Amino acid sequence: MALNAAVKKESAFVDLMFKEVSKVVVGQTEMVEGIVMGLLTGGHVLLEGVPGLAKTLTISSVSQAISLQFQRVQFTPDLLPSDLIGTMIFNPKTGEFSPKKGPIFTNILLADEINRAPAKVQSALLEAMAEKQVTIGDTTYGLEKPFLVLATQNPLEQEGTYPLPEAQMDRFMFKILVGYPSKGEELEIMNRMATDNTPEVMEVITKENLLKAREMTDQIYVDENVKTYIVDIVMATRNPSEYGMGHLENMIQVGGSPRATISLMRASKAHAFIRGRGYVTAEDVKAVAYNVLRHRLILTFEAEAEEMESDMVIKDLLNEIEVP
Repeated sequence: MALNAAVKKESAFVDLMFKEVSKVVVGQTEMVEGIVMGLLTGGHVLLEGVPGLAKTLTISSVSQAISLQFQRVQFTPDLLPSDLIGTMIFNPKTGEFSPKKGPIFTNILLADEINRAPAKVQSALLEAMAEKQVTIGDTTYGLEKPFLVLATQNPLEQEGTYPLPEAQMDRFMFKILVGYPSKGEELEIMNRMATDNTPEVMEVITKENLLKAREMTDQIYVDENVKTYIVDIVMATRNPSEYGMGHLENMIQVGGSPRATISLMRASKAHAFIRGRGYVTAEDVKAVAYNVLRHRLILTFEAEAEEMESDMVIKDLLNEIEVP
């Protein structure tokens, strides 16, 4: 019970933050929640959606509400790793090289249209995401804490892009599909845009308190039955017939890795924290399963021919696997 009370107290900022962000952004609750869960778990987020859905505005609003540094890099085919990480600059007065740090030295980095930059830039970013450090010249520099990468992809224009390889997609904890607003939300957006005055997003939590909340998220209790449920879900993506889902055997080419299992548990803890609970339920697991698993499942050509999508497979898994 003490843990429950502590979580309730520490997670109070979440509702305040939603209120602040909603001053500027209409709807997009799932995206805001995904960003917060990324900050609480240290997991990176891939956002997929057409342009104009307030992705950049949402991310900058969240970073203002949590007093974090925010940088945006537009990925293009001529971008170089040094444009992202930084480089050594020669100083003619001293005759020495000194490091000039790139935009990656921040708390929240928005990698806009990550699939537009060549593989060497993508791998430089993904290495920094995994190692939480970068090397400029001979010196290795640790990145800021917290450090969160939010990468966006446009699902429409795939010509002339460099799609992220599956192995690199696995580095992202979440893949969130950013959808269109509802009719009511779109009317609200139109009404707000009729005026020039943009409301100011107020800070609701300091960086230090966010790091404390992150420690609290780690302590959230997960029952053995729920842990088994998480492992069952991921194992079923590898061997569906063992779980009575033989019809999926020819649909999944590659299932989730152990990284998927870890991500599913950490995301479930963050989901419980946001709701002010000190323990994880099966409902938390179900709520985050789509965002955690959809980019980790590689479907067969047969599945694609039948117009099956990862989300349909995940829905089948969640319906079939016994809930504790």
